[in-house]
Amino acid sequence: MAYIMVDVESDGPIPGDYSMICFGAVIVGDDLSRTFYGKLKPISDQYLLEALAISGFTREEVFSFDDPYTVMHNFAEWISANSEGKPVFISDNNGYDWMFICWYFHHFLNLNPFGYSSQNLGSFYKGIIKDTSKNFKHLRQTRHTHNPVEDALGNAEAFLTIIKEHNIKISL
Repeated sequence: MAYIMVDVESDGPIPGDYSMICFGAVIVGDDLSRTFYGKLKPISDQYLLEALAISGFTREEVFSFDDPYTVMHNFAEWISANSEGKPVFISDNNGYDWMFICWYFHHFLNLNPFGYSSQNLGSFYKGIIKDTSKNFKHLRQTRHTHNPVEDALGNAEAFLTIIKEHNIKISL
């Protein structure tokens, strides 16, 4: 089993009507050096300027990005090459990140290497400390910049800290 921390940036609130602009992934383990970064050409004419601005890219720049089929195919191959057993999708905001990754996998590849479920880092932390008003973000070492690889790395660091500090039994 491999936990893969994922972070997505998009130009709108939902896939299909809007586009996933880029995403990053990190294999969670002792060595956080196995990363993936995908930048995807828009699939829709619709976009929200304020959403796109979060990614740091302009509308003109994103049209030079890679074909979404190619990016998702490469991501599926990277997952297979970098994880043993069933990969587990985990993210800071899995309602958002999962929605885009799952939709893009099924739309472009007719499959999702992660299957049909995902995990939420924030909910994991709240359950561990038994307080739904707290969040884990103070445990990140890498600054949250909206570069999806850096954000996934910071979340992976927080996940590992939670596991270590609370002596959680987990297969990484």
